Amino acid sequence: MAGAEGLYEHLATGTTTVCHAWEILRKDGFWFGFTDHDTDLDFGGKTYAANSGLTARALQQTTGLSVDNTEAAGALSDLGMTEADILAGRFDGADLIGWDVNWTDTESRALTFRGTIGEITRAGGAFQAELRGLTEALNQPQGRAFQRSCPAILGDGKCGFDLSQPGYSTELMVESISENRVLVFSDLSEFEDRWFEKGRLKALTGAATGVIGIVKNDRIVSGGRKVELWQGLGPKLEVGDVVRLEAGCDKRGETCRLKFDNFLNFRGFPDIPGEEWLTSYPISSQSNDGGSLVR
Repeated sequence: MAGAEGLYEHLATGTTTVCHAWEILRKDGFWFGFTDHDTDLDFGGKTYAANSGLTARALQQTTGLSVDNTEAAGALSDLGMTEADILAGRFDGADLIGWDVNWTDTESRALTFRGTIGEITRAGGAFQAELRGLTEALNQPQGRAFQRSCPAILGDGKCGFDLSQPGYSTELMVESISENRVLVFSDLSEFEDRWFEKGRLKALTGAATGVIGIVKNDRIVSGGRKVELWQGLGPKLEVGDVVRLEAGCDKRGETCRLKFDNFLNFRGFPDIPGEEWLTSYPISSQSNDGGSLVR
């Protein structure tokens, strides 16, 4: 008998041959299969590698809308989860499915967990990952926040700005880099000073391909332009790697209007009174007609 019923019938015999199998689908499309059995398992048209992935702890499951959660641990290896990929954040938020499988009859199996990978820590050549159930998404804030700054991300569906327009992004090779976060380019004079500040740098080639860093400082200096990220990308950038620099946005209405000509899509509330308004009081030298605070 196949499926979960076959597995339950096997468990009822009292003498079992059951192991765990896990599959991970990263957001970039890469798929990984692991099992804690001592040989590889094949089912569903996929191969689950032995001794190369992760081992799960006890799974806490509840009825209702409570979050199912557990943890998984494993060894870092070139065949499974590598330290470089973890540092690059390539496993963050990846989809994960867990199975109980009869290794003598892999058609007899039951789905035991479905969710995503949360926080990952590493030490001593090993990693430990938090596994979050499907109901974890219900813990996320919903609705809009009423604030002066724009909550959208530059270029996303809510912002609607096309960063591929001339003058708002550029692709170039890394010429000089230090601390894996400070880059110097010889010629970017067509862009104003601080044009890329608060923008993104995305690696297009090399070990860090696909990894994104946020620009902390962007200055025109003697002999070129210095771009500093808030932190290193994880995987090492090398001279000759191609990166993409995107214009920065400080989320202010004035910047949206003047720099991007996109004020119609501005999602902030620039005229909301600040905290000082709550403690203000009438002063004879000022107008107190009850009109708008914005002149």
